[in-house]
Amino acid sequence: MSSRSILVINCGSSSLKFALIEPATGEMLCRGLAERLGAEGASLALDAHAPAPLGAHASHAEALDRILAELGGRSVAAVGHRVVHGGEAFSDSVVLEPAAIASIEACSELAPLHNPANLRGIRAGLERYPDLCHVAVFDTAFHHTLPPRAYLYAVPYELYTKHKVRRYGFHGTSHRYVAGVAAERLGKPSAELELVTAHLGNGCSAAAVRGGRSVDTTMGLTPLEGLVMGTRSGDVDPNLHEFLADHTGRSLPEITNLLNRQSGLLGLSGSSNDMRTLLDAKARGDERAKLAIDVFCYRLAKAVLGLAAALDRVDALVFTGGIGEHAAPIRAQTLDALRVLRPVLDPRSNDAHGRETNGRITHESSALTALVVPTNEELVIARETARLAFGA
Repeated sequence: MSSRSILVINCGSSSLKFALIEPATGEMLCRGLAERLGAEGASLALDAHAPAPLGAHASHAEALDRILAELGGRSVAAVGHRVVHGGEAFSDSVVLEPAAIASIEACSELAPLHNPANLRGIRAGLERYPDLCHVAVFDTAFHHTLPPRAYLYAVPYELYTKHKVRRYGFHGTSHRYVAGVAAERLGKPSAELELVTAHLGNGCSAAAVRGGRSVDTTMGLTPLEGLVMGTRSGDVDPNLHEFLADHTGRSLPEITNLLNRQSGLLGLSGSSNDMRTLLDAKARGDERAKLAIDVFCYRLAKAVLGLAAALDRVDALVFTGGIGEHAAPIRAQTLDALRVLRPVLDPRSNDAHGRETNGRITHESSALTALVVPTNEELVIARETARLAFGA
């Protein structure tokens, strides 16, 4: 095994996803997911194996201990950590030293659901591998190329200068990766392409990418803004908080929690945040599931057209993420709503998720090219870690 294998750690509030990757080749040596950490039923699943119990209320550190034991002596050359929010402090990946960790902590107020969890993974990793280089790779970094017209809100300017209130964008590693792969598949340099990339999973965002650089995106100060998501509302009237407080008696934190955890596909359907479940329910005649899907696709198409304002043309629309890669009906319905761009869907290629057509799901005659590109955020993190750790 190569001595340059990178351990990638991605911590959520109650989960720890990891992968051991050879960055030069992209080979996935081992991967797994610890879930329900800090609660009853904490478990760890390795590769394709069934989850094994970790013990009640197992912590992130305890999960990492088990993961390291399961790696069975495999060498780790460096550790890469996903960090959701880097604020304005980080426009690139960074080696994790005390000053950098303090800056990540300072960004926690911008991502209170994410950065504290990311920091738990960082601290656990530093304790277990104190002699290795640790690198933070930020979801927000790719979007630091947004111009002021795209990242500023139309609020008093001192809110930006004093409190850094602005749009940051997220899913940057995914948008960056699929934009690069799309250029390869289209046979053109990234510098010559203008793309809209759509990362669609439980969290969803789209980005306008010109010349390999993000110039606009749908998420904002936090990951709540933008598209309809699994449990997040996406864009709502800013006065909704006051309206709900007046009419339902909910507190500000309760309303924020409602918009983050009880809205989106789950809130509209009343049954599920999982697109697979909703597509099955729609096929059985569930009108609420159909409504949730209709809103999701319409809002996505509307966002794609809005992002086109940042570009001179749209060379391709790229679908990625769990929904983007696997939900053919969602892609078809979204393209139908984009009829002003004159897409011509190839149903057979779409049903095959573009696997037989180098990702393309539209006919050659289509005015809009649409591609399916599986994302690989772990590989981006591994390669960024190798770059900073070894100059690779």
